[in-house]
Amino acid sequence: APGPISYPGKIHPVQQIIQQVKEIFLEMGFTEIRGDMVETAFWNFDALFQPQDHPARDMVDTFYLSDPKEGKLPKKSMVDGVCQTHENGWTTGSRGWEYKWSPEEAKKLVLRTHTTATTIRYLTQHQDPPVKVFSVDRVYRNEKLDYKHLAEFHQIEGIIMDRKVTLRDLMGTLKEFYHKLGLEKVQFWPSYFPYTEPSLQSTVFVPELNNWVELCGMGIFRPEVLA
Repeated sequence: APGPISYPGKIHPVQQIIQQVKEIFLEMGFTEIRGDMVETAFWNFDALFQPQDHPARDMVDTFYLSDPKEGKLPKKSMVDGVCQTHENGWTTGSRGWEYKWSPEEAKKLVLRTHTTATTIRYLTQHQDPPVKVFSVDRVYRNEKLDYKHLAEFHQIEGIIMDRKVTLRDLMGTLKEFYHKLGLEKVQFWPSYFPYTEPSLQSTVFVPELNNWVELCGMGIFRPEVLA
């Protein structure tokens, strides 16, 4: 006699989470964006006001391509603006990083270390508010591999660009996002990130673990990044 028909295949747990996260963002009025996994250092670092001698650019953290080694920079006016912002602050009132900015360093090709490279590229092409976009995509870092760390992993990122939005709006958006994931208790505290100020860290209470778990960093783009 024939046995019962079985369909044992399941969607991978990581893909289940990714799908759930995408649906939550879409429910909240965001639009998904995608970008290239290989980026120039210009978009991955320079456009985000990370100095060219920043430790994050070191070979220890970043995968640099050897063939081809270099990509193309965007239009001259944009490159000049980033150059001046790094060197002397340009129109922002900042002093910049006070060093000689190198276009050769900015041309280097890397495996993107964060999806913010995709976000900043998108924002330069969509400068009229409001903008609400998100991405859930692969990023690459030269990590020491263990049970918690891989050289390739997924990053979740969302950004709102609009008039009169504040840090409280950001905290409220994150809180709503976590609630939709089933996480009720959320805490924020001040933190530091290279291209946001003010910056915050968030943790959520996970009842199954009976513990607070660190989830994400967040912040308002610095004036140097916006310029």
